[in-house]
This record gives sequence, C-alpha cells and structure tokens, in this order.
Amino acid sequence: MTKFKFPSAFTILFALIAIMAALTWVMPVGQYDRVHNELIDRDVPVPGSFKSIESNPQGVEDILLAPINGFYDIDSYAAAAIDVALFVLIIGGFLGVVNKTRAIDVGIKGIMVTLQGREKWMIPILMLLFATGGTVYGMAEESLAFYAILLPVIIRAGYDSLTAVAIIMLGCAMGTLGSTINPFATVIASNAAGVPFTDGILLRVAILGIGWMICVVYVMRYAEKVKNDPSCSLVAYMKEDNEKHFIASGDDNEEVLSGRQKLILLVFGLSFVIMIWGVSVAGWWMARMSALFIVAAIVVGLIDRLGEEKFIESFLEGARDLLGVALIIGVARGIVVIMDAGHLSDTILHFAEGAVSGLSAVGFINVMYWLEVVMSFFVPSSSGLAVLSMPIMAPLADFVGVSRDLVVTAFQSANGLVNMINPTFAVVMGGLAIGRVRYDIWLRFTWPLLLMLTILIMGMLSLGVLFNL
Repeated sequence: MTKFKFPSAFTILFALIAIMAALTWVMPVGQYDRVHNELIDRDVPVPGSFKSIESNPQGVEDILLAPINGFYDIDSYAAAAIDVALFVLIIGGFLGVVNKTRAIDVGIKGIMVTLQGREKWMIPILMLLFATGGTVYGMAEESLAFYAILLPVIIRAGYDSLTAVAIIMLGCAMGTLGSTINPFATVIASNAAGVPFTDGILLRVAILGIGWMICVVYVMRYAEKVKNDPSCSLVAYMKEDNEKHFIASGDDNEEVLSGRQKLILLVFGLSFVIMIWGVSVAGWWMARMSALFIVAAIVVGLIDRLGEEKFIESFLEGARDLLGVALIIGVARGIVVIMDAGHLSDTILHFAEGAVSGLSAVGFINVMYWLEVVMSFFVPSSSGLAVLSMPIMAPLADFVGVSRDLVVTAFQSANGLVNMINPTFAVVMGGLAIGRVRYDIWLRFTWPLLLMLTILIMGMLSLGVLFNL
C-alpha cells in the first residue's frame, strides 16, 4: 500500500485557485457602491448599497494565468507580489555572500558557548521583539528576512526548524492580533469605522499580553521536549538534512571570530536595524529594503575581499536557495486575483452583513469575530480587510449597543489569528518554505494554540461588551 504524502505548498495553492474559480460559476455575485474616505484615502463600500451584478466566471485560462497575474497584481492595500518576491531573492543573495565568509557560522558557535544551558531564554526574548514589530507596524513580509538568520541559531541550540518558524511567525502574528498602534490594521480599521484608534486600546493590550504569554509557553514547552528527545520533533525526519542545509560546513573545532568577521557581523546586524528603522519611521517599502541589502552584500564582499567572481557566485547561489519561496508568493496572490475578478469579496461581505442581524450584544460581537475569521481567509491583507469590512460591519454595532471599537478589535484579532495558518497569506507559505516545514505539520503544531487563543479572544470580547471596556 502506498503511504499518503501530503501535497506541497504549490499543489495546495493551485487547488485553492481552482476552488475559487469554481465558486465564481455557482455563487450569485454582487457589488457595493464605493465612496472615498478622506481619513484613510481609500474608496470604501457604502452600507446598504449592495446590488446583484452579472457574474464573471473564471475559466481554465484564468486559472492558469492567476499565478502569473498574482505577481503583477497591484493590491490597493499591500505590496505587489513581484516586489516581495524580488526582496526575498535579494535577501537570499545577501545571505549567500555573508555565509561565504563563515562569519555567521563562527558567530553562532560562540553564542552557543555563551548561552550553554540558557538557550531556551532566546525564545521569549525573540518572540517579544517580533510581537513588538507586529503590534507597532504590522511586521509581516519583512519577517521573511529573519528566517535564514534564526534557523541555524535555533538548530545549533538543539531545537528544530519548526521552533525557529514558530518563534518568528507566531511572534509577528500575535503582535498583529493584539495590534495597538499598527497603522495597517488598527489605525485604518478605526478610521474606517469612524472611531479614534485609541478607543479600546486597553482591551487590545490585555489580549496582546495574555496571548503573547500563551504563545511563548506553548513554543518553549515544545522546544524543551525536542531538545530532551529529538524524536519528539514534528520534523524529526528532516533532522540530518536540515542540519546540513542550515548550518554551514566546517569542522567543529573551536574557532574565534577574526577582525574581518566581526566587522561583517556588525554590517549584518546594522542592515536589519536600518531596515526596521526605514519601515517604521522613514516609510520605506520593498524597493528601498531591497536596495539596502544589495548595498550591504557589496560592503560584506569588499570587507572579505571576495573578488567580483566569488561575490557574484555567492549572491546567485543564495538567491537560488530562496527561488521556491519567491514563486510561492506569486502563486498565493493568484488566489486573490481570481476572487477579485469573480466579484467574490463583496458577495461574502454581504452574507456577513446579514448574519449578524437580530443578535444580542454578546452574540453579535462573537459572531462578528467568526465572520471576520472567514473573511480573513479570503482577504489576508489586514489593511485590505479593514477597508472592505469596517464601513459595513462597524455601523451594525450601533443597533445592538456595542461600541464600534470592539468591532475593530474583533476584526484585528480574527485577522491576526487566521494569518498564523492562512495558505492564502504569502508570508505563511513563504516562511514555511524557508524553514522547510510542510503545511500539514504546521497545522498539526498550531491547532491547540489556535483553540486556546480563540477562547481567549472570545472571552475578552464578551467582557468588553459586558463591562464596556
């Protein structure tokens, strides 16, 4: 009997494209009228304006073109996939050049010696940093740059690649779930809902703090179990292969960082500090971040005196390692392309609008949360979903005596939770591809955590209604 093998990320995404295309043939579709919202500088749907329109069924040609169009589709609320894919390739090239110098490998060995017996404390510290990025500016695509750095560190510490992926992905997603001042989720959603973004901030801080602790304990327990017994790892079958892939070759003799390698590590760390500053303060996006890492790669090459030929070879080899990740990003966006062309997004929103009528206050906010969960699968962009759903869903809260800021909290909590596992979210599929973690394994790892976080969120939203938090 042939043992079932879970399909690859590419197969899953192509299947979802085909399913979305099939829905365009059977679902009656419609569209809302739009008006321009000056506060968020976006066209938003008008409540009560939904009307049926002629369907636009997506055929075989549309399905085949969707992954290609996914690269070029200019989403009104997020970077084009081609920009993100190019950024990933350049990050790969930069890491290829740095790895050629062996500065990271030697530096990691030194860190492991320093942290002997205390490696587990890396987990809460790193998850706090990633959660901070999530809650402050919605760290997502930028997190892809950190996988290749963290994976060898975590594997050297005696954990597995799944632990490294969880630290980054759950850390960022928890920060977005508990957004406080995130302009791409909380601020846009609040403006679209017609309330100050500071309304409801204490409840969001509570969700963020408690949720972060739950995530940290969950990841630390798994990591400790793996360290004590590597066979407990959900990716144990990849252990030797991952060690060869993520840890640079070389003997295990004690090595000391040379002056040149120390300078390279300084440039390496400074590059990421500049990237975070550029995104959060100077308004940088993919083009400038990509240019930053091209410059950083050249500087590293000059410091190590690689020469033109070795530099180009190392850069291309590093980019080649992340080519699959870059392709996945475009294919994932292809799902959204099919949905938009088939007018599915507004139709799903209209169904959600009708689902909350006639409910009690507590029932309303919890059903609202689940509706946003469903819509987050189809619209993974936090700012995109905020612009689409808040102008319709937030005014409905007035009829049941629920504060509109609670609808904003329900939206961002749902979106953050779904984007921990959402196959239509390129950051999830890209991160798993870099970490070499199968999607089914990621689901198996995260489902108990998702259940705990869902109970937390629904409980906090209910308390928010009952005590007007």
